[in-house]
Amino acid sequence: MCGACGVVGHRDAIRSTAPRPPPRLARMIFKAVGDGRPYPDHGLVTPKDWSSVPPRQVRLDELVTTKRTLNLDNLLSEDSTFYGDLFAHVVEYQGVLYLEDGLHRAVRAALQQRAILHARVLMLNAPSVG
Repeated sequence: MCGACGVVGHRDAIRSTAPRPPPRLARMIFKAVGDGRPYPDHGLVTPKDWSSVPPRQVRLDELVTTKRTLNLDNLLSEDSTFYGDLFAHVVEYQGVLYLEDGLHRAVRAALQQRAILHARVLMLNAPSVG
């Protein structure tokens, strides 16, 4: 009988030697929580402006938010993307991915145990010093 589960014929020796992942609460959803946009204005405002930026997958734990607060009405609304872009808006600046729009989509993905978000990623170059 197995000492771990009590099943007859099951072997105690079948135990994983792989390291265990950290406890669930120790994991962060985002890389960091920011407050504001540390990158220059890019001029994209409306979903039509952003439509020329192709969407791709991004990991939630690579994103830095640009908002500290979340409107629960947006998070809980079933039609929150009905009037806007289907994709979150992310700006890559100096090697960092900033979540500019779509915080509710990202949190909803995390609540559904998804680590990936589909987003339009605008790549901005750092201003040249010289």
